[in-house]
Amino acid sequence: MSKNYDAIIIGGGHNGLVNAAYLARAGKSVLVLERRHLVGGAAVTEEIYPGFKYTVFSYVVSLLRPEVIRDLELPKHGLRILPLPSTLTPLPNGDYIAFWDDHDKTRREIYRHSPRDAEAYDEFGHLMYHMAKAVRPILSMIPPDPTSLSPNDLRGLLKFGGHMQGLGEEHFYALFKLMTMSAADFLDEWFECEPLKGTKSASGIIGTFLGPRSPGTAYVLLHHYMGEIDGAFRAWGFAKGGTGGISESIAGAARSFGAEIRLNASVAQVIVKNGKAVGVALEGGDELYANVVVSSLDPKLTFLKLTDPKDLPTDFIESIRRFKIRGSSGKVNLALSELPNFTCMPGFGPHLRGAVSISPSVDYIERAYDDAKYGDFARRPYVDAIIPSMIDPGMAPPGQHVMSCFVQYAPYHLNGGWTDAKREAFGDAVVNVLAEHAPNLKRSILHRQVITPLDIERTTGLTEGNIFQGDLALNQLFFLRPSPDWANFRTPIRGYYQCGSGTHPGGGIMGAGGRLAALEILKG
Repeated sequence: MSKNYDAIIIGGGHNGLVNAAYLARAGKSVLVLERRHLVGGAAVTEEIYPGFKYTVFSYVVSLLRPEVIRDLELPKHGLRILPLPSTLTPLPNGDYIAFWDDHDKTRREIYRHSPRDAEAYDEFGHLMYHMAKAVRPILSMIPPDPTSLSPNDLRGLLKFGGHMQGLGEEHFYALFKLMTMSAADFLDEWFECEPLKGTKSASGIIGTFLGPRSPGTAYVLLHHYMGEIDGAFRAWGFAKGGTGGISESIAGAARSFGAEIRLNASVAQVIVKNGKAVGVALEGGDELYANVVVSSLDPKLTFLKLTDPKDLPTDFIESIRRFKIRGSSGKVNLALSELPNFTCMPGFGPHLRGAVSISPSVDYIERAYDDAKYGDFARRPYVDAIIPSMIDPGMAPPGQHVMSCFVQYAPYHLNGGWTDAKREAFGDAVVNVLAEHAPNLKRSILHRQVITPLDIERTTGLTEGNIFQGDLALNQLFFLRPSPDWANFRTPIRGYYQCGSGTHPGGGIMGAGGRLAALEILKG
């Protein structure tokens, strides 16, 4: 006789694992079902080429919520986040602009390009710090339904309204601008230096099918400013062992609380009886039963694939169909025989332990977006590259290195579709823009893995390969994510919950969706 669980979690991505860990910590019997041979979803590390470990899809971390790290005691299970000390942006004229973890050093660097911007940078940083602090409590809030008169929703609205009122006039207006403006327009109000604006605006387009001049990208910029490592805002890091190390630490925590994790277990359908989820049917035909079923998959898979339309309201199904999940990001992972030698900053140095950003101006990134708008991959893409083996030597054999390149833009809906030839042409475009600044790069490549949104979808299941499980647009945030009336992690099917990045507060290796969903489930 099969066991009846308190909860079955569909998908072993980081949010699913966080959800399982919190439920198991509360004494619930929990089963996680993961379709692949390893946990993590898009946060995985794999040895694709012998001796070289790639952070295959995601690559850096900063959004992982401190309360998740603390509550699940993740350092005890192997989590270690190593800081990225810099961002280097090479420029076409052979110069560069660099941002360091030393504030005075960064300020002197900006002064070299614009004394005016060096003065503005302190005030800008101060504002963004306060904006991140202003938004942080919202990340831990279950979105209330503004149309509901239920006591819980009314209390939530009062809490939200009180928080917004407490910001003060200046910070409230600044937050409103960040929510509605483009990253480019917002940065134009502060700075004149094009390389500075280009590099900062890149944070506003990561994971989106938007350009830096598109309204709403200022919020995405703020979303990435909410990163926090050891209490320091806007601190990006690399997890020891890659992002797979994060997933494994959460899985270790979940198992320590008693959760069961089953790999190579693909769910075909959620079993619904009399309007309530009672279990799942696996691809192989087996059925497993639970009091609660939780999906960490994106909203389209959660509702349009795993459930029967007759079990959901028609208007809800239509809202999920309208929910925008547009894949636009690619990855290129390289195994290298030697370190890249950047002509703007030759030789070995601390810059190789940080990020290298190919973002010389807002116009450069906007032109890359123009290619994507018309159905092509960016011929001169925005690239954010790190060398993980410089931070964690275990990622590559001694004396050799791995390079992880996150790329915009690679539209899922490519003209003519993604063929092997187009995938390689996309990989060539990425390597070519890097090689303009590091001429030794091409000869040092031992192996290259090129990943398109279609590849991400096929491997991880993410619809259109969208790493955020849905655009971070104003019409898809807070009580609208993923659908009005159902942003509280519940669904129209009793006993069926959602906890992926398609829920509030959105994407990135954050764990907030998994945690908040668990808190809602535990309310009963």
